[in-house]
Amino acid sequence: MSQLLKTKSIDALVEQTHVEGKRLKRSLGPWSLIAFGIGAVIGGGIFTVTGTAAAGQHFNVPSILNAPLLDLLIHGGSAASVIGRPGAGPGLTLSFILVAITCGFAALCYAELASMIPIAGSAYTYAYTTLGEIFAWIIGWDLILEYAVSNMSVAVGFSAYFNVMCDYLFGVHLPKYLSEPAIMEGRMTGSFFNVPALLIVMLLSWILVRGVRESAGANNVMVAIKLGAVLLFVFGAARAVQSSNLHPFMPNGWPGVVSGAAIVFFTFIGFDSVSTAAEECKSPQRNMPIGIIGTLIVCGVLYTAVAFVLTGIVNWKTLDNASPVANALEAVGMDKLRFTVTVGALLGMLSSLLVYQYGQARIWFAMSRDRLLPDVFSRVHRRFQTPHVSTWVAGLAVGIPAGIWDIGTFADLSNIGTLFAFIIVSFGVVILRYKQPGRPRAFRVPFSPITPFISVVCCLGLMLGLPLETWIRFVAWLVIGLAIYAAYSRKRSPLREEKSSAVSDQPSAVSD
Repeated sequence: MSQLLKTKSIDALVEQTHVEGKRLKRSLGPWSLIAFGIGAVIGGGIFTVTGTAAAGQHFNVPSILNAPLLDLLIHGGSAASVIGRPGAGPGLTLSFILVAITCGFAALCYAELASMIPIAGSAYTYAYTTLGEIFAWIIGWDLILEYAVSNMSVAVGFSAYFNVMCDYLFGVHLPKYLSEPAIMEGRMTGSFFNVPALLIVMLLSWILVRGVRESAGANNVMVAIKLGAVLLFVFGAARAVQSSNLHPFMPNGWPGVVSGAAIVFFTFIGFDSVSTAAEECKSPQRNMPIGIIGTLIVCGVLYTAVAFVLTGIVNWKTLDNASPVANALEAVGMDKLRFTVTVGALLGMLSSLLVYQYGQARIWFAMSRDRLLPDVFSRVHRRFQTPHVSTWVAGLAVGIPAGIWDIGTFADLSNIGTLFAFIIVSFGVVILRYKQPGRPRAFRVPFSPITPFISVVCCLGLMLGLPLETWIRFVAWLVIGLAIYAAYSRKRSPLREEKSSAVSDQPSAVSD
């Protein structure tokens, strides 16, 4: 039990970053960090789930598995009769503001810890220094799930958009058996393998292996084009906004706004991935808070503007489809702008894939360097100074499942994993303030511990709003992780070796 709850020294973790062969190259500045964050946050979600949040979400068959956990706790089995969630309507603008505020509390906590502990690993490392090894393992295992599942669904979505673009530009449509998932909603589709999904993940893995500077450069280009597409939509479509579409502003009241917030939370996932780059940041004490908070501010403003324009150009009830932005532009006769937005969506998915693959490889790298995963994952390329083994393995772990399954139904797993990480980080700020009040902090969360506790309450509330099925899958994943820890990682832990060494060094008692 003492090993499970034993924490690692921050100074010892920082010392690890100087070990030859385990050291990463510091080359990222504040603008690259913000671009990384924007690349992760503004992905395909802004072009897809915004419609669902505005128009509402409906289920064909009522089921207890579809019912939010909070409703089941309050209403029992009768909550299973609910067949959907109310839409936010034009109030979707308020939904985005509400989520941005909620994420803002967590972002402040991330900024303090990232500037104090400039090490790859993000919430995993913070948990190791505050709550103990068992919590570090749980959150590390949780982050692997978050990044992997997110990228599986994005890779499948990219394949679909790529097929549309090939057909639109060149009149070429890839064969169905090579461009669609083999299994969709538990049924065989007749496809053999989704080749584009695998190829794009492996291409981005190759870019990541070449170096973080090269990866950041590629991401900066994609982010610039993507932001241009979003701004073109906001300013180009603004002239088609009609006041009649904005009334009533909240057709389903605050329940609709809150429901919309729970749905669009998925679009804000990613700003925390900036903290995984702390070990490759030139001046983490100054740049990490700028990167994390700057990302959230930029994305929050853009999302709010998109929501207002989208619900202003068409009636919110017509947005219940997979491509609400593109279809809305088609409805108002803006075909050229529609093509631009489609390109933006495609690049949005590319940059999200790149950043999440980057973050996932760093989590594997950090856990391996702490000997909780096999040593091979913490090997660093001699020339490029990147964790090449972790990067390639993470690419295969995402690309192969994305070629077989349609992972879109697992989006809520990313939500619950991210919210759980936010809670751990928020607690970490409070614990370190108590344990090490004198440690230098380049950035301090204002009004602590009130702000971290607000973050915990907000995140827990959103977690309780997720379906029971998501909770079951999440708990099952954690149980598998705990089994691996008990059978393998616990025995390799340096903390266990330190304890064994201390016991062996004690003088034995000799009787007369």
